[in-house]
Amino acid sequence: MMALWAGRFKKEIDENVNAFNSSLSFDARMYKQDIMGSQAHAKMLEKQGIISASNLKEILDGLDKILHDLENGDLLFDPTAEDIHMFIESELTKLYPESGKKLHTARSRNDQVALDLRLYTRDEMLAIKQMLINIIEVIIEQASHHTETIMCGYTHLQRAQPITFAHHLMAYAEMFYRDITRIDDCYERMNVSPLGSGALATTTYSIDRNFVAEQLAMKDITYNSMDGVSDRDYAIEFASALALIMMHLSRFSEEMILWCSWEFKYIELDDAYATGSSIMPQKKNPDIAELVRGKSARVIGDVSTLLTMMKGLPLAYNKDMQEDKEALFDAIDTVKLCLPVFTDMLKTMKVNTEKMREFAAKGFINATDCADYLVKHGKAFRDAYKTTGELVAYCIDHDLVLETLPLDIYQQHDQAFEESIYEAISLDTCVMNRKVDGGPSPVAVLKSIQIMKEKVGALS
Repeated sequence: MMALWAGRFKKEIDENVNAFNSSLSFDARMYKQDIMGSQAHAKMLEKQGIISASNLKEILDGLDKILHDLENGDLLFDPTAEDIHMFIESELTKLYPESGKKLHTARSRNDQVALDLRLYTRDEMLAIKQMLINIIEVIIEQASHHTETIMCGYTHLQRAQPITFAHHLMAYAEMFYRDITRIDDCYERMNVSPLGSGALATTTYSIDRNFVAEQLAMKDITYNSMDGVSDRDYAIEFASALALIMMHLSRFSEEMILWCSWEFKYIELDDAYATGSSIMPQKKNPDIAELVRGKSARVIGDVSTLLTMMKGLPLAYNKDMQEDKEALFDAIDTVKLCLPVFTDMLKTMKVNTEKMREFAAKGFINATDCADYLVKHGKAFRDAYKTTGELVAYCIDHDLVLETLPLDIYQQHDQAFEESIYEAISLDTCVMNRKVDGGPSPVAVLKSIQIMKEKVGALS
């Protein structure tokens, strides 16, 4: 395929250079967006009297045919084409030689690719947002069954205080909801049209940029043509949002891996979402969670690639920016691969409520409530803290727990202790009394579940 910019050159480009220069292998996925942008541009050219109505009809018909043939497999991408933009324009010119040559009037590949990438990113934002809604809904479903399932909460991966499994799960719902809001924020900034910026300095044609933006359901246009063609902030911002999604999935994966180990046995993964060992017949490996945890590194790397690629570029467009797509596309593809399978794994897991309760009964996770008992009987918290620490030390030395420590031992440390201490430090009391908004009690968690349902419902 002859390059559409070949007029200036006396020799054909070297075959190796052409392969090095080409981006079709990865930007071909933007064919729908490229055609959509070209159709809007052609309508504007006709509206402004720059091309005729017959030109417009042929351009629209030709682009429709190209789209139809690509999706049906009747038209294959030409591997010698420089990029998706040149490929589509070349195919259009084959169908309608005169009209096809007029399509590129008043635009450059610089503003064309800037538009295409925004349109593509916009579509992927909506797809990933729906996946996040799906995982939040599954978390809510699981949490709703476990508002009274007591488990041990951890800090520093050390047993800390009793919570409910629902409370733990809903922490991830909050994370994924923040991910949605980040995507929404990025969408708002990204959804503006750069078309009409030209190569960097607009055009002498009397074009209507706002008309094109309206055709493409974009809220505005870019107001500096140099920034319009060279801005990739939205790609970096979206990739950063995707990296946060993967970081959240990775944290969740780490806990799932711990929870399904023999040492915890809090959950069991469905057989469809685990694998075995080629040599050890007893093994049931959480490979899905491990792969998600590993793939988070790819997306974090993609953000670094985009930032490093852009950091030294002068205005306006530079060929370096062709490197934006593979990193962004990889981040998008990785998240879209991980979210659905993780969601299904979470939906099908079995929860061992007895094992959670058993673990919660160990490790003195009710010690804070013991100290609070003294505070409620008039003691200063720091004094109560010291007394409780001494009681814990006594229990460790005598192989006891606070629930089985004799009352006379309690009273040797502080006469404020009464028989009611045993009720105060029971796991059920410790959890049920934490009714503060955002807390782990069933009442508080049910409220947080309802609020999250309303938030997610408002997104639909």
